[in-house]
Amino acid sequence: MAFRLILAEIESNIKKIISQHGFQDVEFVVDLAKPGFGDFTCNVAFLLAKQLGKKPYDIAQLFAEDYKKHLGDYLAKAEAHKSGYLNFYSNQEKLNNLIIKSSLEKDFGFIDIGKKKSVVVEHTSVNPNKALHIGHIRNLVIGDTVVRILKKTNHDVKVLNYIDDSGLQVADIIVGFKYGGFSDAPPAGQKFDHYCGDEVYVKTTAKYEADKQFAESRHKVLQDLEDQNSELAKFAGVITRKVLAEQLKTCWKMGVYYDCLNFESQIIYSKLWDKIFEMLKKMNLVKFEKEGKNKDCWVIEAQGEEDKVLVRSNGVATYIAKDIPYAAWKLGIVDDPFYYKKYSEQSNGTVLWETTLEKNNNQKLKFSGQKVITVIDSRQTRLQKIISSLIAKLKPEKDAYSHLSYEAVTLSADTVKTIGHEIEGKQAQMSGRKGLYINADDVIESLEKRIFEEAKKRNKDLDSNTLSKIATDVAVGTLRYEMIKQDLDKIITFDLKKSLSLEGDTCSYLQYSYARASRILEKAGFEPKFDSLFELLITDHEINLLKMIAKFDICINDAANNLSPKVIARFCYDLAVSFNSFYEHVPVLDNENKELVNQRLCLVYCFKSTLEKSLELLGIATPQRM
Repeated sequence: MAFRLILAEIESNIKKIISQHGFQDVEFVVDLAKPGFGDFTCNVAFLLAKQLGKKPYDIAQLFAEDYKKHLGDYLAKAEAHKSGYLNFYSNQEKLNNLIIKSSLEKDFGFIDIGKKKSVVVEHTSVNPNKALHIGHIRNLVIGDTVVRILKKTNHDVKVLNYIDDSGLQVADIIVGFKYGGFSDAPPAGQKFDHYCGDEVYVKTTAKYEADKQFAESRHKVLQDLEDQNSELAKFAGVITRKVLAEQLKTCWKMGVYYDCLNFESQIIYSKLWDKIFEMLKKMNLVKFEKEGKNKDCWVIEAQGEEDKVLVRSNGVATYIAKDIPYAAWKLGIVDDPFYYKKYSEQSNGTVLWETTLEKNNNQKLKFSGQKVITVIDSRQTRLQKIISSLIAKLKPEKDAYSHLSYEAVTLSADTVKTIGHEIEGKQAQMSGRKGLYINADDVIESLEKRIFEEAKKRNKDLDSNTLSKIATDVAVGTLRYEMIKQDLDKIITFDLKKSLSLEGDTCSYLQYSYARASRILEKAGFEPKFDSLFELLITDHEINLLKMIAKFDICINDAANNLSPKVIARFCYDLAVSFNSFYEHVPVLDNENKELVNQRLCLVYCFKSTLEKSLELLGIATPQRM
């Protein structure tokens, strides 16, 4: 909390100076300064210039002079820059001590933004008819990282995974099993979710175009799925749960966990839609069309866009009619119709619950929240806007329902060719229906094999179990980092050869930096002592590393307020770069001054601890050896 403490102190003192001079209040900003312009900077002079009729530089000089009596322990001086900014320079010795002591605290980086506000985060939500592909991984990594950041900032977070077990894609694999001749058991050695996606789904949907009679069986299956007592619905329940079980193995391997699984079929059977539909009609939020192309339909009027049909003329609700009651349930707008039962214990030791309509003793479990964040890719933006607009009228609290959007993952032309397809252009959208995708399990396995061999070459003293653990940690971390280091509004083009490189701005660079710090502390042969003032840490490389460590909670604050996981990824990389520059230019152990060696070891320890905490927010493990 070193820099945040000083920034808050500067802000408070500037407000005092404004008040003392009788100036009108202005919304100024105090921020970290760019290199060469001190440590902190403020734009207050620009905002007062018009009010006072003076040049910003003259006003900045006034503030610099007045600030002398407010310098305190951590600032050496305040100075007006010719540009008009008010810059502050720290008392480096005192700041060194503050940064190191702060970074040792168990809750270093914790910020109480949330005040225990309940937040629901829904992510992953992959149809239970196939394995997770590389595009789904971006969703669950974004969602899981947001969850970790929100928990770090004192939000009470519940994590949901929506299981669409009654939609078209599930119907397609049921058609394949019931009418397409597919066995409901996969070939030996093949995961069930891979079998359903790679074989049953792709081949069944391909057959629709060639056989119209076969395609008609899809409509019958969809109708039967809506009757929870039908034999086909029961069979579909068995199949989708087998697929889900395999999907969750992938999620857990990626370090992603949930609080509750919400089944679409139970939302339908619960009649939640009927309650919400009546609510929407009473509030005049939907309209019954008496003429035109939507005659006899209930629609949602969309300003500037085509109206969205909610209920068709035959009385059948569209897919958005499933999403609206679910959104309302997540926010507690409607009474919870569900009971809950234990689905399983997850690999991290937490219980995963699932919705059920069967009465039991767990009725009082609560998975709704004051705020909802739904992680869905940008192709669903229009639908999410409609839902957000409706929910805002049902619960008029600012940002109660948020859509966290991100761009899709595409495949490079070379990767498309590798999996047996031909395309024109440099990239292609993935398509489960066409079999044009890369399974996440295959990517992880490929990475693990590569990393195992690399680790084996470098660590001949390690046994196979230890090497396998390193391989998994680096493989999972590599995949997570690739998906989180990009801006959410940027398309990721996945290339089997290039995207998961182990060199450059990669997870392995961060993990290797951590392992390097561990090795330095191990070589020292003694525990560093922190009863010091750290006044000997005066080189540029030492000071730069200290300042990077001090930025940790500022980055967390930014990431939480803007729901921007990339901020943490960038911090990790910049922190590792600062440490490796320090390592290359500053001899940590090779010095006759024992106190200097100790202080530098303390700095290495604080770097290692801070990197571990920041990588934990990204769900990335920190191996001691690489």
